[in-house]
Amino acid sequence: MNRRAPWVLVLPALVALVFLVLPVAGLLVRAPWSTLGTRLAQPEILDALRLSVVCATLATVFCLILGVPLAWVLARVSFPGHRLVRALVTVPLVLPPVVGGVALLLVLGRSGLVGQWLYRWFGVSLPFTTAGVVVAEAFVALPFLVVSVEGALRAADLRYEDAAATLGASRWTTFRRVTLPLIAPGIGAGAVLCWARALGEFGATITFAGNFPGRTQTMPLAVYLALENDPQAAIVLSLVLLAVSVVVLSGLRGRWVS
Repeated sequence: MNRRAPWVLVLPALVALVFLVLPVAGLLVRAPWSTLGTRLAQPEILDALRLSVVCATLATVFCLILGVPLAWVLARVSFPGHRLVRALVTVPLVLPPVVGGVALLLVLGRSGLVGQWLYRWFGVSLPFTTAGVVVAEAFVALPFLVVSVEGALRAADLRYEDAAATLGASRWTTFRRVTLPLIAPGIGAGAVLCWARALGEFGATITFAGNFPGRTQTMPLAVYLALENDPQAAIVLSLVLLAVSVVVLSGLRGRWVS
């Protein structure tokens, strides 16, 4: 049944749509399309692109290795303080990224709670290094993977796992042969979200890893720097990030809209 929408709702909805679309349209209108290829080929932009993709990919791999087991524990294991642990896992989702960078410095800095021992025993110093970029990106992106995989685990049919256990499969075999295939779409979606979040990370990265071209300057940091010296380059880098966002949203649309 078609119902006529009241203007009292339509007008604010249109204003909201314009508010969201207009900045993106402005970016597309002001983009230097005629020189886009030339600007993308500039060494400093290529370095930022390369570093962003490499660091985001490494951060995603790190998150997969640690995040999938963590999601399984949260979804399958009952223990005291479960709600507190889950809240702590999701804190980076709402924590200002700059605060996350400060926290990483206090823990993993050369004089931090853990970082001082890493430097004293192994000579490892993470701040203001490419590895520091990966750590900062993984810190802010990990909750996206955990929440996605945990949701997939809770939605999975436990009868398949019970049947595998009845047939004598160990917990590890059941996890590898039954659980992982069941939740593979959730892991894939979480990994894509994790990668996209890592690619766009700014606050924690600039606080913990700094902004050194070729070493820690990712695309968001390059955009920030280019706004002062070369606004056209900032627009080009912004277009790349916008394209990534559109691709990610298009790929995950089926998980949000039925």
